[in-house]
Amino acid sequence: MEPFIKETGIVAPLDRANVDTDAIIPKQFLKRIERSGFGQFLFYDWRFLDNDQTNPDFELNKPRYQGSSILVSRQNFGCGSSREHAPWSLLDYGFKVIISSSFADIFYNNCFKNGILPIVLTDDQVEELFQRTAKTEGYQLTVDLEQQLITDDQGLRLSFDVDSFRKYLLLNGLDDIGLTLLHEEKISAYEAKRAIG
Repeated sequence: MEPFIKETGIVAPLDRANVDTDAIIPKQFLKRIERSGFGQFLFYDWRFLDNDQTNPDFELNKPRYQGSSILVSRQNFGCGSSREHAPWSLLDYGFKVIISSSFADIFYNNCFKNGILPIVLTDDQVEELFQRTAKTEGYQLTVDLEQQLITDDQGLRLSFDVDSFRKYLLLNGLDDIGLTLLHEEKISAYEAKRAIG
């Protein structure tokens, strides 16, 4: 997993509440066994029309949001099933930060385990980000995990909370396996001692 320290990127607005994991990555695309390649199917039923043509009305298809790495959405983002493919598809598409006023618990935890920073702000703060994004084409934010601070070049400064242990894991690029491997020497010593006994 790549360390997350600071991200400066274009903001994409997804002005919807209760975005569930089946909308994030529909079930028919869950057949792959590796974590990569899911970005092309992100929000598939919204990004594409019935004839597989791109839906010009969907936010992420608009030219001004191409290459965005920060997603802003409404409350209860990531609800529904617990599929880990949801953060895989968001990350593979290019999103490194998701900002919402609330997240479904399992999705929220899965984000940290896969290198995405989910940020909880108030409804008013989220609304302000929607307004700023609409007003300025190519609107960018800088998200600094070390400082727990969101800024733009127009004077915006928003602080956010994050659990200290999760912050440590993201800053160091550690998933569950990486965290375990930090103790590889002790594990090996234990296994060697056990084999002798």
